[in-house]
Amino acid sequence: MNRRLLFPLVPLYIAATATKNALYDHGLLPQKHLTRPVISVGNLSTGGSGKTPFVLALHDLLAGLGWKSDVLTRGYGRNDSTTELVDPAGSAARFGDEPLMLARSGVTVYVGADRYSAGLLAEQKQSTQSLHILLLLRHDLRDHLLPAGDLREPLSSLRRADIIVIHEEDAGIEEAAKKILGPAHTPLFWQVKRSLRFRTMAGAPAPAPPRPLAFCALARPEAFWESLRSNGCDPISTISFRDHHLYTAKNMDALAARAYARNASSFVTTAKDACKLTPELLATLERLAPVTVAELVTTIENKDKAAAELIAFLLRKQNSRGRG
Repeated sequence: MNRRLLFPLVPLYIAATATKNALYDHGLLPQKHLTRPVISVGNLSTGGSGKTPFVLALHDLLAGLGWKSDVLTRGYGRNDSTTELVDPAGSAARFGDEPLMLARSGVTVYVGADRYSAGLLAEQKQSTQSLHILLLLRHDLRDHLLPAGDLREPLSSLRRADIIVIHEEDAGIEEAAKKILGPAHTPLFWQVKRSLRFRTMAGAPAPAPPRPLAFCALARPEAFWESLRSNGCDPISTISFRDHHLYTAKNMDALAARAYARNASSFVTTAKDACKLTPELLATLERLAPVTVAELVTTIENKDKAAAELIAFLLRKQNSRGRG
């Protein structure tokens, strides 16, 4: 379907978003407070902005400063609504694929449909955000609001951000963002570099796999295919599923059949998808060829400067709340 045909519905979406924001701004929708500072990491568009690798980089930045951080998330796509600590040995069906991926990277993650309840579980005390970090893509600047495009909020929502994060390859968009912000809004701009590293399912470093069948369940699979090619891994075939898809035995049979038909020598998938492969599902693929994980790694550039800015922001916000 041509989504431009949905342009007449965009004003309705704008009105609903504006009304919700106004209710929060005027205190008509209640906001709950946790005792610990809360950093909100968001984006303007639906899916595919690299929030999860950035959250991992932010967690490492805080850890380097001696600050312990937990991640609170709704766990989109999970089959359970319970608020609980994510067990790295658990399943994506129970916890969600992204929370499980973070937990297996050593992050403490609490998942629940209500993130405030997850926060209470995390600190066992009594959520207004302290700091809002927003990831901005070049694609966002030329996109349209839902349902005609992928933007969940208008570009003017950049003005709510304390820090705007831009990928290295999108560095030129900072000036365009400043024009949208106007002179009254001066958030910090951080730049991040993204790289792809290959590993085995067990976590050991691995070379780029030869003649792979690549598969994923991402919002923007084309970006994954391109990142593989730019890192010396040229898939002979690709298969994508809807974002957050939970794999089945039937899916594995289809992947194995395609790999056999195309004479593939290996499989390659993302870290987010790998955590959804149970031993039984993985065995179906490994009977035919090895499975390699292509893991996206985000690095915050000018790390020392970013760390100092982050701590200054958190302390300032915390002090202002204490005075209130």
